[in-house]
Amino acid sequence: MPTRPLRWALFTLPLLFWGATIGTAAEREAMIQKDGKRMFESKEDPVLKLMRDKHVITDEEFYKATDRTGKNWIEPADAVLNQRRDIDWIHYERSLLHLPDWLDLAMENRTRFESYDHPWRANQAIGNGRTDAQIAMRSRVRIGLGGDGPLKFLFEGQDSRSYLDGDRGDFRDTTTVNEFDILQLMGSLTVKNVFGTGLRTDAHFGRMTMDFGRRRLIARNDFRNTTNAFDGFHWHLAQEGTWRIRAFATQPVVRDDVRLDQQYHNFLFWGTYLESRHFPWFQMDAYYLGLNDQRVPNGTAHRTYTTAGGRLYKDPKPGELDYEIETTWQTGTRGVTDHFAHFQHLDLGYTFKLPWTPRLVFHYDYASGDREPGDSQSEGFDTLFGARRFELGPTGIWGPHSRTNLNSPGWRLIVTPTPNVILQVKHRVWHLAQSRDSFGNTGLRDTTGNAGTSLGHDVELRAQWMVTSNLDFDAGYVHWFKGSYFDHPTILSQMPAGGNVDSDYFYVQIRIRI
Repeated sequence: MPTRPLRWALFTLPLLFWGATIGTAAEREAMIQKDGKRMFESKEDPVLKLMRDKHVITDEEFYKATDRTGKNWIEPADAVLNQRRDIDWIHYERSLLHLPDWLDLAMENRTRFESYDHPWRANQAIGNGRTDAQIAMRSRVRIGLGGDGPLKFLFEGQDSRSYLDGDRGDFRDTTTVNEFDILQLMGSLTVKNVFGTGLRTDAHFGRMTMDFGRRRLIARNDFRNTTNAFDGFHWHLAQEGTWRIRAFATQPVVRDDVRLDQQYHNFLFWGTYLESRHFPWFQMDAYYLGLNDQRVPNGTAHRTYTTAGGRLYKDPKPGELDYEIETTWQTGTRGVTDHFAHFQHLDLGYTFKLPWTPRLVFHYDYASGDREPGDSQSEGFDTLFGARRFELGPTGIWGPHSRTNLNSPGWRLIVTPTPNVILQVKHRVWHLAQSRDSFGNTGLRDTTGNAGTSLGHDVELRAQWMVTSNLDFDAGYVHWFKGSYFDHPTILSQMPAGGNVDSDYFYVQIRIRI
């Protein structure tokens, strides 16, 4: 292999930081006609620009790599499965190594320092309430085959590790650690004009990640250090920009922190999802999801659920009201008991026509809990494979709140000082929906209900800065004013020392993609 591209590859990382001073995500370099010659105007990605100026790549290669919105963007095999922002960035390796269109290579690393004090989880009691600080590192590599052809293949490997987590009581599980594993290994077949109807259809097979709707029930995890994956089949039919329908039949991948992940024949997940975009002020989703989890031999933890629901919403626009309503209902069995649970969500927002485009939004979430422990009815909502950072707060080693046994109103203010900087402040009040049920996945529970339902309230500050599509920063701080629930003797006896004292959480992270 020529040494020149390798030498440039080693220089890529410091150049990304250098780009913070001379380029922004909002700027796009375009090729224009001037005096009969094709020339570039503006500045875009500093690394590509330097490579072009030093004749490592040609003008045409520069233009091809920079044009992310036009015909030169080659869809990967998982393009319709996941959010584009999570899988699309400028792949420097393609330009450096002069790869053909049918071959793609990309890498990503996200490193986060996070720390919180006064732990409250029952399984952290041996930690004696000490501050838990950790470094979470997630690395990915993507190799794609097939270019823009109808048949494509994708390998995506992921290595998730957590450092400073070896002390007694430190938080560590398969949401933080999953070493050297296969995140995606899949193929896709795409037909963009089915029988001349203008419809597009895609079939995916193998191991894949998936985002559905607002990602409350099925998501490719973003903030969390590890990621949900599924083995099976996915089908997609769409009239692009108007409607689409998706169906899938899979076995969820069960993560192991150090060994290869695996799937089980008695753990099945399937469903259909319809999206309608006919009316911008009344966009609609409707879905049906099925889960059959019988991995535990004795049957007490078997889950056989039908989850059905819908979502109505209007996207935010300056000077207009926006809204989102989602209702979800679950029936089936959990262990030997019947299961009936539900989840309700409401957003009401307004975006002001002012500098920084402030948006004020009010939230309300209700996820049912179990009213009577030990009776014949299970009523705790199961969020399945959903994400929660975007709505309930940071996860990682924090994440006290989840969509089960939850009753929570709140508000959020979002401003954008520049096109690539987002600032947020959030306030939410937290209650249990049912006093006798568990508090999320913390292990805390008062079966008498005497501890009440008040979990307190929190204030969150967050700042995001996307320097380019290849480099971004994210930082946040949460102060949780804990409620009277944590002062009850029954709950105090289950927590580490000092678990009833208010907690502070801080994180700062950097993501580099090449």
